[in-house]
Amino acid sequence: MDYEIIGAQIRQNRLRRKWTQAYLAEKAGIEPSNLSHIERAATKVSLPTLIAIANALDVTLDELVYSNLVRSSHVSSRLIDELLEDCSPQEMVALATILKAAKEGLRAMKK
Repeated sequence: MDYEIIGAQIRQNRLRRKWTQAYLAEKAGIEPSNLSHIERAATKVSLPTLIAIANALDVTLDELVYSNLVRSSHVSSRLIDELLEDCSPQEMVALATILKAAKEGLRAMKK
């Protein structure tokens, strides 16, 4: 488990809502110092605490840990769908071209 990724996901979701650590900690029923340690990966988060944080943020557990999962396409597909939902057909074609070039570039870097 990469606790830095989990902490970063929690922080990102918290900041997206413009919540303080104290506010999220209260909603999740944990100490603010504990949340700070979790976000900085200074401590390993327990499953019950992670579930409480996910519930407080109103996100699924896999949204917080998906980068740790071997198979996470369902989360990434949903994220991509959300990004594209308001795009025009022309924007979709342009983005598909950009995505294809980025994918080819990433794979070329692996060789």
